[in-house]
Amino acid sequence: MKSIKQIVAILVLLISSVTFAQVKFEAKVSKTKLGINERLRVDFEMNKDGDNFNPPSFSNFNVVGGPNQSVSKSWVNGVSQFSKTYSYFLAPKSQGTFTLSQATIEIGGEVYKTSPVKITVTSAVSKPRDGNNADYVASENIHLVAEVSKANPYLNEAITVVYKLYVSPNTGVSNWREIDNPKYSDFWSQNIDIKGLQVKNGTYKGEDYRYVELRKTVLYPQKTGKLKIEPLSLDITVDVPTNRRDIFGGRLMTQVHKTVSAGERTINVKQLPEAGRPDDFTGAVGDYDFKVITSKTELKASESLNLNVEVSGNGNLKLFELPKVNLPSSLEVYEPEHSENVRTNLGGMQGRVSDSYTVVPQFKGKYPIPSISFSYFDLKTESYKRISSEEIVVDVTQGPNNTVAETHPSAINDGKQPVVLNKDHFAFIKTKTDLEPAEKSYFFKSKLFWTSLLVPFLMIPLALVFRRQKAVRDADVTGNRIRKADKLAKKYLGAAKKALGQKEAFYVALEKALHNYLKAKLNIETGDLSKDKIQALLQDKGVEQSVILQFTSILESCELARYTPSTKVTMQQDYDKAASAISLIDKQIR
Repeated sequence: MKSIKQIVAILVLLISSVTFAQVKFEAKVSKTKLGINERLRVDFEMNKDGDNFNPPSFSNFNVVGGPNQSVSKSWVNGVSQFSKTYSYFLAPKSQGTFTLSQATIEIGGEVYKTSPVKITVTSAVSKPRDGNNADYVASENIHLVAEVSKANPYLNEAITVVYKLYVSPNTGVSNWREIDNPKYSDFWSQNIDIKGLQVKNGTYKGEDYRYVELRKTVLYPQKTGKLKIEPLSLDITVDVPTNRRDIFGGRLMTQVHKTVSAGERTINVKQLPEAGRPDDFTGAVGDYDFKVITSKTELKASESLNLNVEVSGNGNLKLFELPKVNLPSSLEVYEPEHSENVRTNLGGMQGRVSDSYTVVPQFKGKYPIPSISFSYFDLKTESYKRISSEEIVVDVTQGPNNTVAETHPSAINDGKQPVVLNKDHFAFIKTKTDLEPAEKSYFFKSKLFWTSLLVPFLMIPLALVFRRQKAVRDADVTGNRIRKADKLAKKYLGAAKKALGQKEAFYVALEKALHNYLKAKLNIETGDLSKDKIQALLQDKGVEQSVILQFTSILESCELARYTPSTKVTMQQDYDKAASAISLIDKQIR
């Protein structure tokens, strides 16, 4: 009887050891049926560590998150348990029934595959109202709002649109990226630079919220009537509290992906009033000052003066024409040089615009510059206003007399006037000379002569030393390979290094450098390649899996980091990782 018990115990131990030794690799989905406005989570789990993981092609879905990798080890009744998971978050592209194909991984020299999973995508579903549902909690606690300063402006009146992301105190945002950017086809627009995102406290629908101003834009409507501002849409990773708590009593968080939109806004633009509109009105709207000044009022004939026509103030400074000057014909006037000193903030355009004319009088006399008028629409009084300059008299004290001007003193540039020639206007310019140096110098026995003679002899020992060092360096095969790889990394990452500190420009340059490196090294076009295909190509070339994952993770960082807050320290870390990845790949590639 005792021997039977011993045999049974041994069999149980053998069966349990075989069970624990079995390799498990399976795909788990958060749901098999979802609406097109929902997100799907896919976990690829294994109970032993493996290499060369290849996910299936998510051709019918957009990957909005992942791959995220997690590893856990534990001991249960003296037995070690291991678990490793690759997680993806997917957004369906269309309705229908789709199959997630097999994922593969290599464990212990053998290739394991997951079973295909069928997913049904239905039409959009209404929000669940379960307070324990993470998607519902996220949708109720995250809001993207477009705040418009004025919904019924005049034509060419400045309005501002500020996009704010409101987050309730009990949730958080880990990451976001822009999906749809608003277009302002019927507006003159300019984005206001935001230097660092600042979290502020505020209220949304009467409740306390934190918010971040993601984008600020100044708009000047260019048409009347109802104009639409397209919505801004974001894909956001939201941290939602769960009912589970850690050992210290703190709530554990879970992450969900949500798409939020600021919604379309309609602006009703009013036409400027017809009553009282001046004939010389060119579209200036705002609050302005106007002046006409000259650099001098007394000069000689053939000397020049500058005549400046300047408008300054607050309004649509770049969107109207300055008044033209009308001068006597005896004053030669050149095309004006236009200059702008305008800054744009949430109050609209502020600064000045001017036209600078160069004026050259040809004859002696006094020349009046008549008064010039400037008209604009004043938003404060909702009426048209006119500003006129004073008449300026230019006194030309010396020069030839203008008989035509004396006969017709009021002649202006509207008609052609005879030109009175003066034989002293231009002097003959010599084009050839017979100049000789006062002191002549000779090359023979000069300092340059002796230097040129001795330098070649002094270079011989230096050349011998350089040749010996080059031979030693050429013999260092490993060192040369490392130096070549590091040099290649610096070559491709040069543009990214110059853009350090400028977030968007840096990550665009970094992503371009990584793709250009693959093009040059693998002789391929990377435009249509996904991360999975890039991984497969690098595996075929003998690159280690850890290096491949480092390379693809940097590519993913380039895509996401342009839409997330990043410091110069983070950019430097990403730059160092990219340089290390390129160097390692170049050393390992076959």
